[in-house]
Amino acid sequence: MSVDPAPTNGEMNAAAHLLPVRVYYEDTDAGGIVYHANYLRYAERARTEMLRMAGIDMNQLRDEHGLIFVLYKGEVLYHRPARFNDRLLVVSEMTELSGATVVIDQAIWRMDDNGARDYQAAKFTAHVACMQESGRAGRFPKDLRARMESLIRQPVAPTATGPSHATRIG
Repeated sequence: MSVDPAPTNGEMNAAAHLLPVRVYYEDTDAGGIVYHANYLRYAERARTEMLRMAGIDMNQLRDEHGLIFVLYKGEVLYHRPARFNDRLLVVSEMTELSGATVVIDQAIWRMDDNGARDYQAAKFTAHVACMQESGRAGRFPKDLRARMESLIRQPVAPTATGPSHATRIG
């Protein structure tokens, strides 16, 4: 009997962050299907780990700059259900960055027994703002912004077959 290793904080693959997640019984409804709100939990966990791997310490951001990240808009599409004991992969990519906001696209994939992507269970787009703890808008500090810029998904070079478009992992 083989045992899967424990989930990690994920890994960076180019500008994408990949986080493996196992579906536990507590994540499901009575039919063994992942409860819809838990996809949002998986996405939140992946965003946090992506920022951590980029060297962005949320406690330090709050303590030294008085800034926090706030999800102000989220868009979710549920494609196919994940089930108890499935292995999932959350793929997170920053797609837009301004002085105080960032957009992160996240695809949640069900993985097959060979570790390949089987199907996309859900897609989430997170719109996150930098805020002062008082609730007023804040701006990303320069060093933080520079680290985040390195994570922005880069466009694909134009080809003879058509215009350039954003690289998609998902």
